[in-house]
Amino acid sequence: MSRSPKPPAEPPAGPADRPPRRRRRPGPDDEAYLEILAAKIRAARTRRGATRNTLAADSGVSLRFLAQLEGGQGNPSILVLRRIASALGVDPDALLSGEAARPSAQNFIALIGLRGAGKTTLGRRLAAHRGVPFFELDREVEREYGATLGEILQLHGQPGYRRFEREILQTVLAQNAQAVIETGGGLAADPDTLPLLLERSLTVWLRASPDEHMQRVIDQGDLRPMASSREAMRDLKDILNAREPFYRQAHLHLNTSGKTPSQSFKELLELLERP
Repeated sequence: MSRSPKPPAEPPAGPADRPPRRRRRPGPDDEAYLEILAAKIRAARTRRGATRNTLAADSGVSLRFLAQLEGGQGNPSILVLRRIASALGVDPDALLSGEAARPSAQNFIALIGLRGAGKTTLGRRLAAHRGVPFFELDREVEREYGATLGEILQLHGQPGYRRFEREILQTVLAQNAQAVIETGGGLAADPDTLPLLLERSLTVWLRASPDEHMQRVIDQGDLRPMASSREAMRDLKDILNAREPFYRQAHLHLNTSGKTPSQSFKELLELLERP
């Protein structure tokens, strides 16, 4: 007895066969946000004294898109970003900023950057101003392990020292309610320690020009760079270039070049007081 052939199975539904998703339409709150954004753009353009054509050319944005923005009809992607930020409980500016989002609590303030940026000077003044302990992680490591930084590096190498440094940082965070923390110049490049620092503290990158970094190190009594100044400066610039992507992850940035300690301290306080 012959069997009739089975009908061929239907292919699974592809993207073209599925009903299109409905795009969420802007609500009154979204429309109000776009109007505020439009007003900010128009005001900023007016302050600059630029025409819409000039701004479009300078920004590489089409004149049509810019007109829509200034007319309160922004691209849906803007609203998508705003909704994501709302779901995360952060301000949309925090997602767009090149700096890390600031933690809500400022119990711990950590200063990162290369030697000579002013970490010790500003860190001690800030701790005294806030009435909290001041910790230099390098000195804390030396005290805990009973050896100098050079001896620890010789015995355990960079990986061993970074491990000790991370352990001391965890101890400081666990045993203190508040503190100002000065970190070593290389801590920011440690993939395990930097995320901890960014999560648990308000982190400030103190930076200066290579010339000022060098001069401040010499002023601190370290005359080794003078022996081969050209090679030392080249090495310093190489280190700065290599570490800058890590330093830039700090929540706040402060350039101390060409400023007295008092001027830099005043700017640091102003940075910390901003919302």
